This record gives sequence, C-alpha cells and structure tokens, in this order.
Amino acid sequence: MSLRVVFMGTPDYGVPSLEALIAAGYDVAGVFCQPDKPSGRGKKIAFCPVKQCAVAHGIPVFQPVKTRVDGVEPLRKLAPDLCVTAAFGHILSQEVLDIPRLGTVNVHASLLPAYRGSAPVNWALINGEMVTGVTTMMTDKGMDTGDILMQREVAVEPGENAGALVDRLARMGAELLIETLRAIENGDCPRRKQDEALASYYPLLKKEMSRMDFTKTAKQLCDFVRGMNPWPGAYAGAYKVLEARAEDWNGNEAPGAVLRADPKAGLWIRAGEGALNVLRMQAAGGKPMDARDYLRGHQIETGARIAPEETDAE
Repeated sequence: MSLRVVFMGTPDYGVPSLEALIAAGYDVAGVFCQPDKPSGRGKKIAFCPVKQCAVAHGIPVFQPVKTRVDGVEPLRKLAPDLCVTAAFGHILSQEVLDIPRLGTVNVHASLLPAYRGSAPVNWALINGEMVTGVTTMMTDKGMDTGDILMQREVAVEPGENAGALVDRLARMGAELLIETLRAIENGDCPRRKQDEALASYYPLLKKEMSRMDFTKTAKQLCDFVRGMNPWPGAYAGAYKVLEARAEDWNGNEAPGAVLRADPKAGLWIRAGEGALNVLRMQAAGGKPMDARDYLRGHQIETGARIAPEETDAE
C-alpha cells in the first residue's frame, strides 16, 4: 500500500516534485499552497503553478493564510503518512510537523547546510559558486536546519542564470525525492545531522536589492546579473541588465562610467576591476533586446556615469 502524502508548495520549483509523486503512484491526498494573489499588469487573480498542477490532476487544494493557524485542522483530517514540502513559503509549527506519521520531507535547492533560506539558487550564483545541488531533509522548526537525508550535486553551467538553474534543480530534486521516499519505505534511508559550523543563511530577495554596485569587479557583477535573473533583476541606472560578460580594462575611469556605447562595440561599463560588457538589456517600458540592437536606435553617452542611486528597479 502506497504512502498517503500531502504536498506543500507554491511556485514552479514545486511542480516537478508533485508530478513525480503522482507518477510514482503515491496517494496524494491534498495539496497546500499559498493563497491566490493578483498577478500581471491587470492584477487578475491567478493560480500559482502548484495549484494549477493539483487542479489538473483532480487533487484537493488547501490555501491557508497561515498554515500553523488555519491549516492545522484541514491537514489533520487528511491524515497523511508523510508531508512533502518544496518552496511552500510558510514556516511550519511543531503542531503541524507532528501530524504526519513519518514526518515532513523538504526538497531544498542547495547542498545543506550551505545556503539555507528561501533564495538558495540566487545567492549561490551571486556568490559565484561553481557547484550546487539539491538536498532532501527532514523538516523541523528551524529554517532548513533538519536532518539531511540525501543529496545530489551538480556543476553550474557557464552563463546559467537563476531561472534556468532553478528549473534544472527542480527536476533533479523531484528524482531525488522519489529515491528518498523509496528508501524511507524500505527502512534504509540515510539520515545525518547538519554541521552547524558549515551552515550559511541568506535572506529573501527584495526589489531594493536590484541596484548594481559598479565598485565591484566585473566578474562579481556578472554573477549578480545571473543570480538576479529573472527576478528581481539587476539594474544599471534605468536599464535592466539581462546578460553580461566580464572584460579586461585598465583605464582610470570611475566605476560606473560608460566606456563604449555603439552598435559595433556594444555597451561597456567600467567596474571596480575590469569592465562589464552588457550583452542583453531592457529599457524601462521596453522589451528585452541585444545591447547592440538597442544602441542602433538609442543613444547612451560615452563617459556618462551610471550611479547605483539612479537605479529604477520597477
């Protein structure tokens, strides 16, 4: 008899894990996700990706405002053997954690205990990590502090941004989740405490973090661009930088100075070390464009300085 599972997740990252549970034949009794929110310019109410997936499969959906308050009784009535979380977005109380007979397994997009928190992929890229991965862990009351069950690591691909890496890790995490649950069923799942000496925690990303600091090296700025794409974005003045490359540059210009801005050379901006070659960009109210294409129809003055405080992170 298959395990009776309740899945908890909200964004795209959780969908492959939910799909994997269904495909593997687990009895998914219910899905918990965050309440519906207005989305897009029209501010229309939209279902989150996990809810869309659950509805498509005919699985009951529960959307408590606070799971530890209005989610306790619905979860208790579902009587799950196990809960699975993947980017749910709610901290679970001990009362909630005590409901499933076998506990709650979380699919986290980092190699714990490194990069605890809600934006592990973004921060790993911002910090220039070359290797990351996924971890299945037993959830406790802390922030990603529970016992590690299984891990799988992967090399970060050159130029890979957060959106692409999240998608890749989501698929990998789904595979690892099923491997973990099979081991739990067989009674031979590994389990170990996290080493707190190796732990790191990074905060939730916010729009006000979008400003690019040109006193940093060109390499650091490229990593920042990758880590902030697609949201909240990396902004140089009024321009959203979508893709960039670090270049050598030995001039005396101030950080943030526009070094080149023409359709042949592209857009180069002085960094604290080297130069940032902007490959793709988006002007306020405009569409994403190749920087050279943008400069065919718009002028940016060489020598002008882009200061962090000019950023318009819409």
